[in-house]
Amino acid sequence: MILELSDLVFVALLGAGGWYWFSGTRVRELAIAAARRTTKGADVQLLDQTVELAKVSMSRDGEGRWRLWRQYRFEYSRDGVERETGHVIMLGKRLKAIVIADSPTIH
Repeated sequence: MILELSDLVFVALLGAGGWYWFSGTRVRELAIAAARRTTKGADVQLLDQTVELAKVSMSRDGEGRWRLWRQYRFEYSRDGVERETGHVIMLGKRLKAIVIADSPTIH
């Protein structure tokens, strides 16, 4: 069976989409774990027990390689009533920063 160029492009795009989804799922799990650790250590409550992808871009890591930079948003509460916003910043699979305070986008 001979594949046409359009078929190869489709398969490549499908593979890239699958890779992005799989990679994003793992990074999101790492971001959730980081948010849990941080809120527990700060004696605040992580609301909804999850994070939400807020921004994605490309950035270089410490070795000069391009990585996906992801900013996740989560909500937490100090008193159980008021909701506040925090952010988890990931570069590839590495945690770069966690911000617990109302803050703008950090990239």
